[in-house]
Amino acid sequence: MTVPEKYGLGPIEVVAITKGEVELVAPLTGSGYSVSGCSGGGGVSSDGNGGVGFSCGEGPAATINNAMSLKVVDILGTAAVLHIEPAR
Repeated sequence: MTVPEKYGLGPIEVVAITKGEVELVAPLTGSGYSVSGCSGGGGVSSDGNGGVGFSCGEGPAATINNAMSLKVVDILGTAAVLHIEPAR
């Protein structure tokens, strides 16, 4: 799914839904990356060409790059409902 450029991420791709978690990957469009509320990691290059991977379970929303809120609303077997909005 494509998100606004101000979030610092390129298109986010769901790569797996397992054990109550949604695993996602995205390219970085900026030179930094932060995540709070999900487990995450990845590489960041100084020119913004890195990528990140993170996993989120159902529950409170995670904040990514202090700009985007991502919440896993429901996991339904091999499908998930995600809610993405600007961070508050």
